[in-house]
Amino acid sequence: MSSFAKSKLKAARDALGKKKYEQAREAAAQVLDYEPDNYTAHVFLGLALLELGQHEKSEQLYRKAIELKDDQVLAWQGIAKLYEQTHRWNDLASTLEHIMQIFAKNEDATKCAETLQKFMDIRREHGTRREVIQALFLYLPDSSLYPVLSSLPPPDPTNPTSTSIFPTQSAIHNSLAVYEELVSLTEREEEIFIKSEFDKRRTRLGGPKPEQLKKDIGIEVWHSSKLPALYNDILNHPSTSDELRRATESKLIRYKQQLFLALPSTDPDKRQVGMELDEMVHGIVTIGIPDEFAWCMWFEGRDSDTVEGLGLAYLEQFIELFPTSTLALMLTGYFAYSKVTHDVEGSTEELTFAVDSDPYDIILDAFSALPDSLLANMITARVHLQELEYTDAIKVAESGLELVRRYESNTARELREVRKAFHIILATSFVHLFPPKHHPRALYFLNDILKQDPTNVDGLMGKGYVFQHAEKWEEAEVLFAQAANQLPDDDMNKGVEAKEEGAWCLSRMHADAGIDALKEVFETLKNIEDRDIDKARCLWRIGRCYWDLGGESREDAFKYFITSLKHNREYAPAYTSLGVYYSEHASPPDPTRASKCFQKAFELDAREAEAARRLAEGFADEREWDLVEVVARRTIDGEGGMGAGMEEGDGAVSGKYLPTNAWAWKALGVVELIRRNYAESIKAFQVALRADVDDQLSWLRLGEAYSKAGRHVAALRALGRAHELQPDDWMCTYFIGEVQRQAGRLAEALVSFQSILDVRPNEAGVLLSVAQAHLDLARHERFTGFVARAEQSFISCIDVLLVAIRQSPGYRGVAWKIAADALFELSAITVFADENNVRAAVTVVCELIRDQISARLAGLFKLTPLSPDDPMTGLDVLEAAVAAYDYRITVGSYEDIALPSSLYDLAVALHEWILKQPSNTTQQASEAANSFLIQALQKEPGNVRFWVALGDLHFAQKPKLSQHAYIKAIEVDNKNVVAWTNIGLLYLYHNDIDLATQAFTKAQTLDPDHTLAWIGQALIATANGHEANARTLLEHAVSMTADVPMADLQFALRVLSTVNDPNTVCAPNQERLLPAFFVLGRYFQRCPADACGLHIFGLICEHLGKLEQGVEYISRAITLLEAAYEEKEDPIVERQFVIAHTNIARLRLGLQDYEGSLASFEIALGLLPEDAERESQILRVQAQYGSGLASFKMGDLQAAMTAFQAALESTANDLVLRGQVTVLLAQTMWAIGTPEFRESAKGLLLDCITSDPENLMAINTLAGMGILTEDDGLVDAALSEILSLPIEQRHELDPRRDVTYLLVQHYLGLGDSDRAIKIAQKALHVEPSNLQMRREVASLLLRQGERDAASAILASVAPNQNVAEEKTTLSLSALAQPTQSQRSAQKAIMLEPGQLRNWQTLAYVRAQEALG
Repeated sequence: MSSFAKSKLKAARDALGKKKYEQAREAAAQVLDYEPDNYTAHVFLGLALLELGQHEKSEQLYRKAIELKDDQVLAWQGIAKLYEQTHRWNDLASTLEHIMQIFAKNEDATKCAETLQKFMDIRREHGTRREVIQALFLYLPDSSLYPVLSSLPPPDPTNPTSTSIFPTQSAIHNSLAVYEELVSLTEREEEIFIKSEFDKRRTRLGGPKPEQLKKDIGIEVWHSSKLPALYNDILNHPSTSDELRRATESKLIRYKQQLFLALPSTDPDKRQVGMELDEMVHGIVTIGIPDEFAWCMWFEGRDSDTVEGLGLAYLEQFIELFPTSTLALMLTGYFAYSKVTHDVEGSTEELTFAVDSDPYDIILDAFSALPDSLLANMITARVHLQELEYTDAIKVAESGLELVRRYESNTARELREVRKAFHIILATSFVHLFPPKHHPRALYFLNDILKQDPTNVDGLMGKGYVFQHAEKWEEAEVLFAQAANQLPDDDMNKGVEAKEEGAWCLSRMHADAGIDALKEVFETLKNIEDRDIDKARCLWRIGRCYWDLGGESREDAFKYFITSLKHNREYAPAYTSLGVYYSEHASPPDPTRASKCFQKAFELDAREAEAARRLAEGFADEREWDLVEVVARRTIDGEGGMGAGMEEGDGAVSGKYLPTNAWAWKALGVVELIRRNYAESIKAFQVALRADVDDQLSWLRLGEAYSKAGRHVAALRALGRAHELQPDDWMCTYFIGEVQRQAGRLAEALVSFQSILDVRPNEAGVLLSVAQAHLDLARHERFTGFVARAEQSFISCIDVLLVAIRQSPGYRGVAWKIAADALFELSAITVFADENNVRAAVTVVCELIRDQISARLAGLFKLTPLSPDDPMTGLDVLEAAVAAYDYRITVGSYEDIALPSSLYDLAVALHEWILKQPSNTTQQASEAANSFLIQALQKEPGNVRFWVALGDLHFAQKPKLSQHAYIKAIEVDNKNVVAWTNIGLLYLYHNDIDLATQAFTKAQTLDPDHTLAWIGQALIATANGHEANARTLLEHAVSMTADVPMADLQFALRVLSTVNDPNTVCAPNQERLLPAFFVLGRYFQRCPADACGLHIFGLICEHLGKLEQGVEYISRAITLLEAAYEEKEDPIVERQFVIAHTNIARLRLGLQDYEGSLASFEIALGLLPEDAERESQILRVQAQYGSGLASFKMGDLQAAMTAFQAALESTANDLVLRGQVTVLLAQTMWAIGTPEFRESAKGLLLDCITSDPENLMAINTLAGMGILTEDDGLVDAALSEILSLPIEQRHELDPRRDVTYLLVQHYLGLGDSDRAIKIAQKALHVEPSNLQMRREVASLLLRQGERDAASAILASVAPNQNVAEEKTTLSLSALAQPTQSQRSAQKAIMLEPGQLRNWQTLAYVRAQEALG
């Protein structure tokens, strides 16, 4: 180094010392200019720049210095200061590590320790947990710094401030604190990592289940974890206290256990980890270290089928070590409960522990906190089994088995004995839980137990009990004998039990041998205290053996039964046997005692099925259904109910169980059927059928329950099965027929009923059902329009009822009800297809009741004798119906439950009769009908139908009373749509539109398919002047299925009115008239004698071009009107007659029946009065003009002109009427064809236009004549006046735009297409929404070859067209479109295949494409 550099470096150092950083910078910079690689100059310049705040340049200089000499500490310390000032903590930590390594290399322990302390402070304050852990490892022997740091002297605890490195000295010379901190931090780090990874991965698609995911993440962490090594370091550390050692050892066990459980069974490390874990746990238990977790692990891993097999010494030690733990409390309770004994110095002593409460309660309380402990599950299941709590034992044992499966899956180790123990508990519980319902499942476990241990006593006895219940006595006796041989002779529990059961099985095969064996067992039991129940059972069994021997032995049996009860007065089977003795063998029989014995037996034990059955039979004979139900339900409870003792959702409930006492379920089903609890009845019969699927009576009752519950398909299946089992059971066939009738399968029902009548022709109930089926069929046929069939079915119903009335007087009330209903429905038919048949049936009914008219109808109603000469009418049938309803009340009693219904029927029929009588003759009858309804309501005030009928009765005359009745009906049932609709009609009738609207809206809300509500809304729309809405509502109403003929008629009338409206723009067409045509067809199936409807039908046929059919319908209307006029001479009927003749004359004119047409016109003229009324004037003018036209067609020109002149004179001063006649006359004169007549026609029209300039028809006709004769002057004269009018007025006069059409046709006729297009375009410009005009313009443009312009005009309206408009537009679009023209043409054909023009368009388009 030169002297210059040295002097400058000295100057720089002095400047730095004096904090003259600028001078230092300059001096150091000069050195670097002279010596660029001078290390010291770089350091000084870096420090100067650092103090001057130029951090980036300072760092560059320090980095350059480090590159020059990286083993020198000065530059590292400088850059460390830079990082500290700029808070770059990670760079500072990394720099400090380098400094420590330099000091360690230089063996400067103190400097190294100081740097390490600073490094630790930085990591603790600004680093992560993982970085702190890495820093702490620098204190440990494996650290590269440890050789240097270990040379530090031991710390002086008495003077910690004597050195600056006291923390490092402490950590080096006693590293236990470091290890503890490392363990704590590592544990926390792994815990957080596992949780965060789980949260991150759990949402991945297709990932493993949460439990497996936790294991997978755990394996990743625990395999590479440093915790086990740290735990071992703590355990091996000389300074570790016993307490810390125990805690660390416990942590290590837990750590290894979680790794062991997480590793899959295929992992080779799993076995090694398991062995290490077992060794540690065994060591803890062997030397008695108080680690509860390790002890519990040891207990859980022991494969023993008993609690005692775990080792009583260990269990005692566990209780002593952990007296307050839950498992210790459970073990204490178990030892106190089981009175476990153990050997102490050759003697047997009972384990005694002080308990404060019932040991059983202690065990249950402890188990609630130990649901995942195998030992706790085993103890609890055993205790439940000993307490005979079989359901609870099953639940706990199944839970224990699940824990076993989980343990074996996690550890890859088998617990065969533990599994067997739970199987024994399950098998024993299933054997004794409501036997034999669970025996199939019990056998599964028993076979598994005996396969593993063929001499297992519990398995042998359990299987013996199963065979015993199955009455496999020999197999059962062998199994009980094997069990007894496995037990010592002095075993007074299971040993005696096995011998007794074996003896009982022997007695079922050989009574004498069995008696001896049972007596031997009883001798053993006599010497044992507190076994009274066993003694009573044994004695009763001996008695049963004697009873089975019969004869005199039954007296011995009686003695044994009595002796049995002396030992135990609550042994129920003995009471049952005594009851049987008193009822069957005692002389004389003592039914009272027998009943008491049965009651006592059943009271003691609901499983005494024999006693229960005999009790139920006795109660059923006495019709004590409540007691029958009590006995049946308790018997069912005694056999376990629906679930056989297992609750829904229990694992043991694997299916439906066969009932042990099917009779109880059948009895319960019958009781519920009588009480109309059909759902419960169905359930009971279904259970009964599980026991015997061929029980015909149960199938029959099940079908009856299904039918009454409204489940007709299920009922037919059940009844069909009953019929298969017993084909000759007519009651079953009857029920099948009834269900078929209720389901609407009426033809099948009649076949079923007829099959019964073929065998039992006088069965009254069947006859009534046949009649009801005929009545239902008739109603259906009438509703669907088959009136003639309905008539025949009504008559068939009446004929069957007449047979029933003669054969079975006891059913007259029901029979007359059905007969009256049939007559009432039949009366709605106005014209009978087979009048003689109807007359015969009604005559027979009238003969039966003619002299039976009661005082109720005296003076009001008289049954008119039927005359053979008079035609049969619906009124005659209605009178018979009223008399039949009256007679129904007469044959019944006033206490009859059906009396209110009878009065209601009579009132309704009488009201219907009143409506067909002259209004001035029905006051008394109306009062009677009202009285009948009041009486019905007094007896049954909650019947909505009665209130509605009362409202209908007073609808017109007493609106307040009618309103009150409807409101009462709504109060009883506020969802009754009929009441809401009728009150709406009432409000509408009396002009309260708002209330009517609310009522109809409510009715529509309740039932959107109620037709009358829609009709009511249509009437409201009509009242408000909204005819279009009314027509739409009526159209919806007639589309429904309800039978409301007047709705059909009103809809058709409104369609016809719309078509006839002169202001309508659209011309009449089939689409608008066909619905009305079909609706009227349906109307005349119901009302074939309605003249008004026939007249409307004829007019609609005229519009549809069906003139012959129209003439036929109007002719029938004229016939009906003529008959009506002859009867009443009503002027309204006369006017209708005139209108009908006028219309039929017009139709005949269209059919070229000119003579018939002239005759009808003359009849109309002859009947028209000579008055100035406008309607008469119109009819006269129409008839006179029509007569003239008919005469003209017949060639009588003179008569024709006379008639035309008369028509003109009849118009008088009525310009509109005169204008129409003038136009028609002018058209007729033009049709004559001579120049004179044509000139006269023009003159007539000019005069007409002069007198009435706004007569569009005359203007158009005159213009048409000008066009035909190519007379431009005439066309201009005709149209100039209307063309000069304002647009609005012109459109008002010409709604169909006929003037524009005529002008276009005129110029087209002259060959001036351009002028025609301009006129059409001008009209379209004035009215761009006129689709017809758009089509006209497009058509004209196409004639000129301007396809693009035509396509643009048509495309602009295409999206907004309806189907009717699109039909007309598509063919033009096909011609106008440059592309897809064939598709448009095909679509036009699809929409209207009958239109020839569409086919021509398609042919043209295809030809053009072929040419192109």
